[in-house]
Amino acid sequence: MSDIQYKKSDFYYDLPEELIAQTPAEPRDSSRLLVYDRANDKVEHRIFRDVTDYLKKGDVLVINNTKVLPARMYAHTEHGGVVEILLLRRLEKDKWEVLAKPGKKCAIGKSFKIGDKLSFVVDGITDSGERIVTFTYDGVFENILEEVGTMPLPPYIKKKLEDQGRYQTVYAKTDGSAAAPTAGLHFTPELLEKIRAMGVEIVEVLLHVGLGTFRPVKEDIITDHKMHGEHYEVSEQAAEAINRAKAEGRRIIAVGTTSVRTLESATGDDGIVRAGSGETFIFIYPPYKFKCVDALITNFHLPESTLVMLVAALVGREKILSLYKTAVEERYRFFSFGDAMFLI
Repeated sequence: MSDIQYKKSDFYYDLPEELIAQTPAEPRDSSRLLVYDRANDKVEHRIFRDVTDYLKKGDVLVINNTKVLPARMYAHTEHGGVVEILLLRRLEKDKWEVLAKPGKKCAIGKSFKIGDKLSFVVDGITDSGERIVTFTYDGVFENILEEVGTMPLPPYIKKKLEDQGRYQTVYAKTDGSAAAPTAGLHFTPELLEKIRAMGVEIVEVLLHVGLGTFRPVKEDIITDHKMHGEHYEVSEQAAEAINRAKAEGRRIIAVGTTSVRTLESATGDDGIVRAGSGETFIFIYPPYKFKCVDALITNFHLPESTLVMLVAALVGREKILSLYKTAVEERYRFFSFGDAMFLI
């Protein structure tokens, strides 16, 4: 490990507000793709569906099959006060960690109603200010959520999303995320089929995206930042496929930073991926030696965020800032509904 102590400000870049994408590309795979070839230090500007030009038979594409919950809801007190809550993660069957605004209205012991079928009581407050709540309801929790909840779009997206499905990947399966794994939003079923037909193996893992991925870094020295736990799962089948590919010298290509964090959490120092599930608090920043991931498809991330730090760990801090500067000059669209980059 190097003795470099990076500051948050070392990962700052200038972004004109008009480059923050407000709507998803239509169709999904028509977004732009900045390709950076590390071995040859070469940049190319393509369309996302051209990703097939950079994949080859035997590659393993690792996707996160989490599904975004309609996790944003408005709760009412018996006196008519309103609190916005965002489900972060399930702790037990009906016990959740939630983000509440304004938090001061959510004292321990207070009860709230959401529509006619759902209510909750505040049981506790975490060290970082989130609320632990227990829900009561009649029926199936997920079905009620579909009725009363909305998609938790990031605050920088000001436009209403007409089609809620556009904030889900086409391969989303397992309910549990507070935000989409956005690098996956660019894939269509047809593009995935074309990739499979090329002989690329597509392997699914799971990481439920919580607040940890997006929590701003407040500390000046980045190593003082503490990540929020997120639930991940790697099946026996996925671990076997990845380990077999690694043993045969084939590339492991992560789709999104959530897939990277899952793989790096599940891989030992010996480079072997182990099946299992648990909470990951992994924080990847330079210098970091990747144990599993060889290449990455990702969106463009917020300045000074843990996600910019993660991609900087793969290609180097100066190089990632240079690539972001190029993307700004070329008028790429940024963040959740924005364009993508492929770091190979």
